[in-house]
Amino acid sequence: MIEKIKEFLKEVRGEIKRITFPSKEETFNSTVVVIVIVVIVSVFLSVADIGLTKAVKFIIK
Repeated sequence: MIEKIKEFLKEVRGEIKRITFPSKEETFNSTVVVIVIVVIVSVFLSVADIGLTKAVKFIIK
């Protein structure tokens, strides 16, 4: 059992060495893209919500 755990941890170390982490610039650019998309989707959903609310109120009256 202990040998299996040691082998597993050895493999994990090997895998971690092969990981390439994004640079600061790539991380920043990805963050900006995510924030812009979130803002665009939020505005769209807000407009859709307001429009549908008015439509339902119009239909109910």
